[in-house]
Parts: sequence; C-alpha cells; structure tokens
Amino acid sequence: MRRFTFSLVIGFTALSAIAVVRAQDAHKPPVVALQQPTAGVDAIMAYAGTWKITGDRFATAHSDAGKEDSTLRNDCWKSGAYVACNQYVNGDSKVLLVFTYDEKQKMYTSYPIPQNGDAASSGRLQIIGNIWTFPWQVTQGNQITYFHVVNVFMSPDHIEYAQEFSTDNVRWTTMAKGTETKTGN
Repeated sequence: MRRFTFSLVIGFTALSAIAVVRAQDAHKPPVVALQQPTAGVDAIMAYAGTWKITGDRFATAHSDAGKEDSTLRNDCWKSGAYVACNQYVNGDSKVLLVFTYDEKQKMYTSYPIPQNGDAASSGRLQIIGNIWTFPWQVTQGNQITYFHVVNVFMSPDHIEYAQEFSTDNVRWTTMAKGTETKTGN
C-alpha cells in the first residue's frame, strides 16, 4: 500500500516475507550530494520522467509478500507556486498530484486528485538533502500506526526506496524496498 502512487505509491512504489524491525536512527540512509540542490516546489521536478521500479514486498501486519515490477511515469509541470504531476502506472493514468511548499515549515503538501471525482486528500513530504520522506498515520480506536515511504536519491537517475510502519514512531518494520531507475523524460 503506497500512500501516493508517487513512489509512495507514492506511494512512489511497493509494499508488503519476514518483517525487519529496527530503530529509526539505525536505518537512516546516507546523505549524498546531488548536482544542484533545488529549493522550494521546484525540487519536485526531480521526480518527473519515466522510472522503472523493481523491489520486494514483505508479509507484515500491513502488507503482503510479493514482487514489484512496474513502470511509473510522472508527467510534471510547474505553474507559479505549484507543481502538478499526472502519474501513470504501467501506462495507465492513475492520479493527478499537486504539490505546494511551505517555506516556514520546510514542508511540502501533496494533494492526490483521483480520476473518479472523489475528493482530494492531502499528504506531507519532507525533503532533506537527497532523502524524501512521505509520512502519514492511521488511527483505529486508540491505536495509531505510523507509516512512511523513504526515497533516497542515490543519483538523479537512481532511487532506493523503503516503505515502513511503526506503532511507536521509533522502531520500524519494512513492508517493501527496492529501486527506481530513470529510463526517460
């Protein structure tokens, strides 16, 4: 279950054999210097283009085991303070994502707009260096479960991703991990 089809799915990619639990600090990926750091909403344009996604999903309380093998195309454009991306998965348009940026909070907001006319929801995105984190949480009764997708841009054309959940926001269980390789614009 990816939050946004945007390597989240954004849910920019996969989900779900044996859960690996580890402390959040122990799994922080390395910060890699990319070409020119881009500020504000312009940073989202790094995800424009076509990406080959491969990975593994693991059996957990929130995911099923399996393989991820898909093609993601983000047809993105910028207009003023907004970036919008029509997101295609294996050739099918799935969602329109609109991104904004709050300079004071150093946080992005995404608004996935479904094709069927359902109301748009919103999600968060934090970008620190080459690490993009899409966090969200689900509350059932008195229990909060935290989720996030972490995309690490190893280069402008290569992303390592992981989707994880936690019941305490400290120890994380991996639901999926893999790579995204840019194959075209």
